[in-house]
Amino acid sequence: MSRPLRRATVVLSGVTKTYGSGDIAVHALRGIDLRVERGDFVSVMGASGSGKSTLMNLIGCLDVPTAGRYLLDGIDVSRLDDFELAYIRNRKIGFVFQSYNLVPRTSALRNVELPLIYARMPKAERRERAEQALAAVGMTHRAHHVPSELSGGQQQRAAIARAIVTEPALILADEPTGNLDTASGVEVMQIFSRLNAAGRTIVMITHEPEIAVHAKRQIHLVDGLVDSDRRTAPVAAPPPLHAADADATAAVSL
Repeated sequence: MSRPLRRATVVLSGVTKTYGSGDIAVHALRGIDLRVERGDFVSVMGASGSGKSTLMNLIGCLDVPTAGRYLLDGIDVSRLDDFELAYIRNRKIGFVFQSYNLVPRTSALRNVELPLIYARMPKAERRERAEQALAAVGMTHRAHHVPSELSGGQQQRAAIARAIVTEPALILADEPTGNLDTASGVEVMQIFSRLNAAGRTIVMITHEPEIAVHAKRQIHLVDGLVDSDRRTAPVAAPPPLHAADADATAAVSL
């Protein structure tokens, strides 16, 4: 007897996105079919104008498709209103942005707590969850520092902690190493590899091939269509560079 398929985290079916109309219409996405299984790690690449930012906005429920269907963790979000989309974003998606988007003059711990405050979680529980999330990214010792007192790499690690604190169905990372030096970028990708190896589902937008190779699956967009889709590791396996990342982390700690 065949085993039933697990519910995918992301399913896009015939998704298009058009801005404007008539002669000035811009077809940003031209019919995307994409399925991201739970526990996968997918990188999305493409040149400027390829549609990768539009795809990120749709997957992140920051916009809705012109046509087609989008299921996020089994929920059809294609036609939700703004209030419903905001609720889904808070409960189902953990965002990691290139520019960190931390609140100034607010401690790393408090920044990580913010999604739980919006979710009206009791203070003691949200504090415990935030501390655990910071520990998961190696930021316990900087929990009470404000962003201006943190390096770029530390700010991004705090942002990752904020992304995972709600236990989201999906971590959506937009150029997460774009503002970092090489060493800090490697550290951030080591964290993503560990999170994925522990079962987290990640979709990452990047223009850097050396960052994309950390994912189990690499998708390349051209003119609003999937041009190539290459898998480098099974969904259930660790990320392809996880062992190398673990070795690098161990070497640094010696």
